[in-house]
Amino acid sequence: MTDARIRFSDRVANYIRYRPGYPPELTAALLADSDKPVVADIGSGSGIFTRLLLQRGLRVFGIEPNANMRQAGEEYLADYDNFVSIDGGAEDTGLDDASVDLITAAQAFHWFNNEYSRNEFARILKADGQLALIWNKRRLEQPFQQAYDALLREIAPEYGQVNHMNLSSADIAEFFAEGEMEFQHFDNYQQLDFEGLSGRLKSSSYCPVEGTPAYDLLIEALRALFEKHASKGLLTFEYDTQLYLGPVAR
Repeated sequence: MTDARIRFSDRVANYIRYRPGYPPELTAALLADSDKPVVADIGSGSGIFTRLLLQRGLRVFGIEPNANMRQAGEEYLADYDNFVSIDGGAEDTGLDDASVDLITAAQAFHWFNNEYSRNEFARILKADGQLALIWNKRRLEQPFQQAYDALLREIAPEYGQVNHMNLSSADIAEFFAEGEMEFQHFDNYQQLDFEGLSGRLKSSSYCPVEGTPAYDLLIEALRALFEKHASKGLLTFEYDTQLYLGPVAR
C-alpha cells in the first residue's frame, strides 16, 4: 500500500476542487471557550480547514508531510500572515515543547493513529491544551451512500484498508486523557453534478489510477449510480461532520 506521505500527490487538484468544506457551526463550537489559541493543524493538506481557523484571526502552524499538498496549501493561504507552513508530520511536527494551545486534525487522524503521534501531541501542547479530531463522515443511512459504499468495497481494493470510517471508538478515545472527550456533530452536504461526483471520488486516496481497468469499471458503475439517484442533474452528497474535543492523553 502506498506511503501515506505521498499517496495524495497526484490527486491535489481534485482534492482542492471537489472535497467538501466544513459548516461554520463547527469552528464556532471548537473555539467557543478559547481566546485566540495558537493552533497546530496536523495534516493541513491543501488548507481547506486551515483557512477557517485563519479567518478567525488565529496563528496556525500547518503541518503537512506531502510536498504537493503542502505547496497547494501555501498558495491557497498566501494572503494570511498568521499562517506558518511546516514540512513535518504527526510524529515529528518540528514545533517546540508546550508551544500550542490547540491541535486540530481534519480528515487526517486515521493516517497517524499511533503511539508516536500521541507522544508528539502531548509534547507540543500546553498543559491546558486541547486536541480536536474532525471528520466529514458520509451518512451511510442515505440510500445513495449505501450503494456508493458497496461500490467502493467491490471495485476499489484499498478502500477497506484506508477508509477513516473503520476507526473504532477505542481508537479515538486512546488519544484523549482518561479516554474522555466531548463529541458534537453537524449537518453538512455537497450538491454535485456527475463531474463533481467523479472528481470527489478521484480526490480519494483509494480511487484506482486513471486509465486502469479498475478505474474505468468504477467510473462506469458510478455513472449508473448517479443516474439512478440524481434529480435534475444533481446529487446531494450528505455528511455528518464530527468533532471530538478534549485534553490529550499524556
